[in-house]
Amino acid sequence: MTNTLKAGVMGDPIGHSLSPRLHRFWLKKHGIDGTYEPFHIKPEDLKEALKSLHKRNIKGVNLTIPHKEAAMGFLDEIDDKARKIGAVNTVIVKEDGRLLGTNTDGDGFYNHLKQSSTFKAEGRAAVVIGAGGAARAVLAALLSAGILKVTLVNRTKSRAENLQKILGDERIKIADWSDRASILKKCDLLVNATSLGMKGQPDLDLDLKFLPSTSIVYDIVYTPLQTKLLKEAKLKGCQTTDGLGMLLHQACGGFRAWFGGTPKVDEELREYMLKALEE
Repeated sequence: MTNTLKAGVMGDPIGHSLSPRLHRFWLKKHGIDGTYEPFHIKPEDLKEALKSLHKRNIKGVNLTIPHKEAAMGFLDEIDDKARKIGAVNTVIVKEDGRLLGTNTDGDGFYNHLKQSSTFKAEGRAAVVIGAGGAARAVLAALLSAGILKVTLVNRTKSRAENLQKILGDERIKIADWSDRASILKKCDLLVNATSLGMKGQPDLDLDLKFLPSTSIVYDIVYTPLQTKLLKEAKLKGCQTTDGLGMLLHQACGGFRAWFGGTPKVDEELREYMLKALEE
């Protein structure tokens, strides 16, 4: 009988996912007898695919587009992090077969932010651009870390207002899209939590003239690594952080739950993953 530990990632499509490369790196590094496979799962097959994990001796899966929200209806337990973010990106199969859903995106963002910059949330003010799933994860992480104020701005203001209502925290303030440049005057941290600037997408239209040079600028985009936003922020003397680290850090929680070990996000891993982006 094999003792190989099994996990994977479910999505539709799935060919683009970097998760197999990432987890296989750690499995080899730690000398663990394990596999991590991509599973192409259509939305209509998601429930059955999740329910069959225990029978197939699979310890758990990551979820990517379009399954992160839909999966919440098919799990036995959902933890506070996933509830706050409104999506599940990591499923853990318990010994009795029950399925636990969590979300590591917020931890991935904040752990990378701490590793790659001097930022400390307490008493600071942040500006977050976007109102989708990534913005929700970023907001949840900043609020948990003790941020003083977060100004949320989105092209469609109603989406930002809806997110403010869902999270129900008075530290979240809403700004008009037309004011996106002026609100940067007292900004300690600026986060682009949209896909703007990504390869194939238009650049984020944001004038940084009011942004203090002491600000830290974080872009969740990692293709390309250096977006127009990060290049312009660097010219102002700001600390900048690209989105690849968020992807790497968010994977740590799932790996620990499925395989054990203590995965590290270091320069060796980053260089290994950069090669995948260049291929």
